Parts: sequence; structure tokens; C-alpha cells
Amino acid sequence: MIDPTLAPIAALAVFQLKHVICDYFLQTTNQILNKGLYGHPAGLIHAGVHAVGSAPVFLIYPTIWPIALLILALEFVAHYHIDWLKNDISARYGWEPKDKQYWWAMGLDQLAHQATYLAMTLALVLVNR
Repeated sequence: MIDPTLAPIAALAVFQLKHVICDYFLQTTNQILNKGLYGHPAGLIHAGVHAVGSAPVFLIYPTIWPIALLILALEFVAHYHIDWLKNDISARYGWEPKDKQYWWAMGLDQLAHQATYLAMTLALVLVNR
């Protein structure tokens, strides 16, 4: 493990990098179009990619595998529902990129993902005390 003072910042940096890679470079058109359909495999796969992408954080915070799997499973559930809710609401109200409400929803979606990473980092700090 790295210096305990820097470990939370390093973990958040890993989550930030993972988020950009998974949400912007690895996300497929199918996932973008179908995340708002509850239970659609595309949304489940997208959330799974995010959970797997978070695994390198355990190089910073070595954690017993049941706790690590629980953290990743909770991220999967949170990520899936954050994306689904944003897409469902945007579709329900017909918000498109030209609408300011679309960007409000996008901003809140991204804020919710970042809050998830803060919660995951806090969990790792507490588990590794």
C-alpha cells in the first residue's frame, strides 16, 4: 500500500481515469441507446465494465476478496441505476442535447457517479484502518 496520506487521492485518481475510459471510450452506441430500458443487457454490460474497471484500486487498498466483491457489486448496482434514471427521465420528458434540462440531468448523473467514487474510497479507507 502507498503512503496512507496519499492513498485516498490515488484511489480517486484511479476512479476518475476508469470513469473516463469506461464512460467515454469503451461505451458502445448500443449501450448509449439502451441504458434507459430497465433490465436491458446493454445497460447491465456497461455497469459491469465499470465495476471490473474499478478493480485496480485494490492495488492501492489491498482488501480481502469478499469485501472487494461487495464494493464492486454495490458500484455495479449504483452505476446501473444512476444511468438508467438519467436516461429514463430524459426520455420521458423528451430532453435532447439542445435542451438545458438534458445537460442538468447529465451533470447530476456525473455528480452521482463521483459521489459513488467518494463513498467507495471512504469504504476502502475505513476497511483498511
